[in-house]
Amino acid sequence: MLFSKIFIPTLREIPAEAEAASHVLMLRAGYVRQLASGLYIYLPLAWRVMDRINRIIRKEMNAIGAQELSMPALHPAEIWEKTGRWHDIGEEMFRLRDRGGRDMCLGMTHEEIITWLASMEIRSYRDLPQIWYQLQTKFRDEARPKSGILRTREFIMKDSYSFDRDEEGLEASYGKHAEAYHRIFTRCGLKYFQVESDPGMMGGATAHEFMAPSPAGEDTIVLCDSCGYAANTELALSVPPAQGAHAGEKEEDVATPGKKTVTEVAGFLKAGPERFIKSLVLIDGNGPFLALVRGDQELHEKKLQRIVGEFRPARREEVRDILGVEAGFIGPQGRDMRIIADASLREGVYISGANREGYHRRGIKPGLHFDAEWKDIHIARGGDGCPTCGALLREERVIEIGNIFKLGTKYSVPLKAVYLDEQGQERPVIMGSYGIGPARIAAAAIEQNSDKEGIVWPRAIAPFDVEVVPLSRDDREVWDTAMKIEGQMQDAGLDVLFDDRDERPGVKFKDADLLGIPCQVIVGKKGLQRGVVEFKVRKTMEKEEAAPSDVTARVRAVFEGPEVCPA
Repeated sequence: MLFSKIFIPTLREIPAEAEAASHVLMLRAGYVRQLASGLYIYLPLAWRVMDRINRIIRKEMNAIGAQELSMPALHPAEIWEKTGRWHDIGEEMFRLRDRGGRDMCLGMTHEEIITWLASMEIRSYRDLPQIWYQLQTKFRDEARPKSGILRTREFIMKDSYSFDRDEEGLEASYGKHAEAYHRIFTRCGLKYFQVESDPGMMGGATAHEFMAPSPAGEDTIVLCDSCGYAANTELALSVPPAQGAHAGEKEEDVATPGKKTVTEVAGFLKAGPERFIKSLVLIDGNGPFLALVRGDQELHEKKLQRIVGEFRPARREEVRDILGVEAGFIGPQGRDMRIIADASLREGVYISGANREGYHRRGIKPGLHFDAEWKDIHIARGGDGCPTCGALLREERVIEIGNIFKLGTKYSVPLKAVYLDEQGQERPVIMGSYGIGPARIAAAAIEQNSDKEGIVWPRAIAPFDVEVVPLSRDDREVWDTAMKIEGQMQDAGLDVLFDDRDERPGVKFKDADLLGIPCQVIVGKKGLQRGVVEFKVRKTMEKEEAAPSDVTARVRAVFEGPEVCPA
C-alpha cells in the first residue's frame, strides 16, 4: 500500500481535548477523528487494526465451536419488557418510536434478542449445546464519554451466548470462553488479568472480567501476587490491617468540640483512624438503619446494596430527627435499630460518637456495647490482607477489555426459551453471556505499548507489518531497491506500507515512529553504496543493517520470535 494513496492525516500538536495516551496518539497519528461527544470515525489505519483484532476474535471463537450470526441493532421494546430491563435500565438506553408509534430501543446488549431467537428455534435436548456470536454495533448513552474510543456512545462488541441443558454444560461453555479469551488477548499482545466481578445489570450468579492494566483505566482491581487472588473492587474481599491492642482502654466520653469527621477527631485525640467506628445513617424501604465501617475504610455501596436493596443517605436534618443528635457525633451503642457492620469491626476496642453533641466515646467493644449483622461492606484496597492467603494486596488501574457471565435462567424463563429433556419434561435453557470490546483492545494496546515518539503496535494487530521508507524519490537505485524489497515482502505474506511521499527523511522518520508499525526498512543512498539497507524494530528502536536481498528473511525472523505472527 502506497502512503500517498491511504488517508493518514497526522497532527504535530497534541489535541487539547485528549487526555489518555491512546486518545492523544490515535488523533495525532491519524487513526480516528471525533464527530461528537462519544462518537468517533475510524480512519483507514484504525479500521485495519480493528479488522486484525476481529479476525483473531473470529478465529478463536470458531475454534470453540461458536457460530457467527448477526442480529439487529434496533429492538422492539416488548422483548425488553418481558425481562424487566426496559424499566430497570435508565437513561443510558437510547429509546425511540417508529412511525407506527411502537416503542423501540437501540441495543446496548443482545441478551433479550438472542434468547427470543432460542425460544423460537430450540425445541429438544438434541439441539443443545449451542454457542452463537456476533460482531455488532452497540449503543449506550454514556453520561460522561471520555478517553477517546475507551468510553463512547456507539461501539462494536463481540458478544456471544451459550445455551446448555444444565449447570454442568454451562460450566463447560464458560470454561471454553475463558480459555478462548486468554488466547485472544495474548495474541493481541496485551498484559491482562482475569478477575472476579459483579454481574451488575446482566444478572446471573458468577462473572469475571478481563482487565488490561493502564493508568487510563476507569476501574480498579486488587491483586495478590502470592496466591493469585484477583477481583474488581466492586466485590473484592480483603482483610484490613490489624487495629493494634487497646483491650485495656476504659469506657469514657471525651469532649471533642467542633470535631466531627474521623480525620478531625483522630487528630484531636492523637489516635489512628483505624481506632474509630464510622457510623452512617442510611434509609431503605424499611426505614433508617446504621452502616458501620472502620475509620480507615470506606463503605462499599454496591456490596451494601446487595444486602439491603436500594438505599440512600439520610439528610442532615433527617439524622437529627431520627437519632436526636447531629451527624458526626453518632455511635452504635444503645441503638434500637438495624445495624450492619463491616466484619473488620467484630474484634477490637473502638472510639465512636457518644450520641451527644461535642463528645466521642472511647472503649467501645462490639458485642458488648452493640450488636450487628456482620458483613463485608468495605472497599478493598492495596495494603489490605488477601482474603485467601493473608499476603498484602496491591491495586491496579485497569481497562475492561472483556467479560463473561453465567446467566443461568435469568432470560430463558421470562422469554420462555425451553427444551424437552429425554423424559419429555420441559426445562429452561441454561445460558451464559460473553463480551469483548475490540476498540478497547486497540486502546489498551496503545496504553501499554507507546513511548514519547508514538504508538508501538503489537505485531498481530498493527495496521501493517512493515513500513518501507525510501529516502529519495529521485535516486533511481534507492527507489528501485525499495520497490523490490516491497515486492519480496508482499510475496512473503507481509503487509507493507510503502512511504512514496516526496518528503524530507526527518518527516518520514517522525511519521513512521508515530504510526507505530512494528518494523521499518530504510533505504538510503549511503547505505546502498555499502550494499546494505537499515532495518529497525519499532518496539526496541534497535537498528541493524542487512543486504537488500536478506532483509525480508530478517523481518520474518523477527515475526517468528516470541510474539505471535500477524493473523
